[in-house]
Amino acid sequence: MSTENTETNKELETNSPENEVIPSMDDFKDQIDNSFKRIVEGDLLKGTVIGISDTELSLDLGTYTEGIIRLEELSNDPSFSIHEDVTIGEELSAVVINRDDGHGNILLSKRQADNLLAWDKLTEDLESKKKVKVKIAQAVNAGVIAYLYGVRAFIPASQLSLEYVEDLESWVGKEIETLVITASKDDNKLILSGKEVEIEKAEKDRQSKISKLTRGTVTSGTVEKIMPYGAFVNIGNGLSGLLHISQISEKRIKSPNEVIKEGETVNVKITDVKEGKISLSMKAVQDKEEVVEDFIDVPTTYSSGDEATTSLGSLLKDFKL
Repeated sequence: MSTENTETNKELETNSPENEVIPSMDDFKDQIDNSFKRIVEGDLLKGTVIGISDTELSLDLGTYTEGIIRLEELSNDPSFSIHEDVTIGEELSAVVINRDDGHGNILLSKRQADNLLAWDKLTEDLESKKKVKVKIAQAVNAGVIAYLYGVRAFIPASQLSLEYVEDLESWVGKEIETLVITASKDDNKLILSGKEVEIEKAEKDRQSKISKLTRGTVTSGTVEKIMPYGAFVNIGNGLSGLLHISQISEKRIKSPNEVIKEGETVNVKITDVKEGKISLSMKAVQDKEEVVEDFIDVPTTYSSGDEATTSLGSLLKDFKL
């Protein structure tokens, strides 16, 4: 017998009815169990969206019938859109509110399921300080309303931003990043903060800028606040440093006010950067030293004493004309 005939016979044997694998009852055990499972009101079920209309969703529950979620039972969020916020094939959790909607289907509520499941997520987000995005739905007295996992959340006006917010209506429709700062299921109280996220970002930005500072750089700054022990000077780029009273003048002074005033522009040298704090000196500034305004991107050189410096005098001191 030829090789071709042998291969043909093998193929026929493989595809013959005698060799066909017939599924056993065990292969359908889960489907069978689900189809006969007794469903009662209050059960939490999972289903796959198989139909979307203007008024309801149809879900495949893997049971003897389909599940129906009517529009009013989809979400607490008034801006929720049945066509934009749900997709075919999406898996949803819902609570059984009626075993028969009058047409043989199980009536469900996603809104109630959100209320049951959301608080566990919210508690986790609170403890882990997870950043969550929300869309502001409406402005109310002293704050705005947003919805997170289907739960109504309040963001006080003081927690919207680092900056003072006067026009709350202008925030409606905006999507912002927030942190959960209060999540109490018993009191049904959920409070979010956008300000805390901005504070965290601002601090990271500040630390990044501080890491680029170079000791020995001379720059100009504005005296922000005078204290008995010195003054705080704003050197730009959102950074301020301490100008200690001993670093204001060569002369011994009793008060910074003897030499400087709030709002005055002064030239200062960055003498130290330690643990996020910037130390400044006026008296260390030498005559004709270059004053650098954009000090963040200043190139660094090192003197023989290993002190970082960027002054023009230091850069040219080894040149002979």
